[in-house]
Amino acid sequence: MIAALLSADALPLMLGAIIGLILALTGAGGGILAVPLLVFALHLPLQQAAPTALLAVGLSALLGAGLAHRDGLLRYRAAAMIGVAGVLTAPLGVALAHRLPDRPLLAAFALVLGYASLRTWRSAAPRAADVARVELPPLPCVINPGEGRLRWTLPCARALAGIGALAGVLSGLLGVGGGFVIVPALRRYTDIAQHSVVATSLGVIALVSAGGVVSATVVGSLPWALALPFAIGALLGLLLGRRLASRLPGPRLQQAFAIVGGLVMMLLLARAGGILPTT
Repeated sequence: MIAALLSADALPLMLGAIIGLILALTGAGGGILAVPLLVFALHLPLQQAAPTALLAVGLSALLGAGLAHRDGLLRYRAAAMIGVAGVLTAPLGVALAHRLPDRPLLAAFALVLGYASLRTWRSAAPRAADVARVELPPLPCVINPGEGRLRWTLPCARALAGIGALAGVLSGLLGVGGGFVIVPALRRYTDIAQHSVVATSLGVIALVSAGGVVSATVVGSLPWALALPFAIGALLGLLLGRRLASRLPGPRLQQAFAIVGGLVMMLLLARAGGILPTT
């Protein structure tokens, strides 16, 4: 009996480890590959794959955020503001997921994945945008040099809450933590350093994912027998990936993720269009 249980859990555990490794090596947005991996490898419908991915990504992000907080990189007040907005809107995404057919959801997810892959590819290349930032309108969220903290103003609160609301809907609808939205948005609307941006994004993903997981549990769409080993594997993969990340070139890893994401996007569109079988 124990051997059968271990055998049944082996595949979700290994798939979760792959996602945890991708998260550690490419950043918070790497978790977007969890849903297509569950759809193709475990043949889950998107309504079940989404919350399963959220559980794994959320726990991995919580671990990463805790380690980042220990290193003094996490902007926890900003993460809390974005996260609360995301938790409030995540149930809306879950409700929409249960009202939409599977194929349109797959097509929507494929387009989101394509967008995330394109952004990742562009971010891996040297850009003049950061140099030219001084020519843009004033940022709504800036750090007070004397205190080392964000200046909390109404425009700043609106910007952070808007980021969280969008990430929450996407997490509930498509099972993505929202890192591919949160990271570029924080870079666009704040002057937080890049390491702190990624750390803060992980904190937000942990909070937003929790809202999506709770909502999915309430409606009964989370297959815990698969989700738990998948999440455990993701945590193990994340810890391994943190050891490898410093030894591998970051831009090349981001470009590799973008290429894989583009290929997966095409597979998802083929399945959504009925070209590939659904089982």
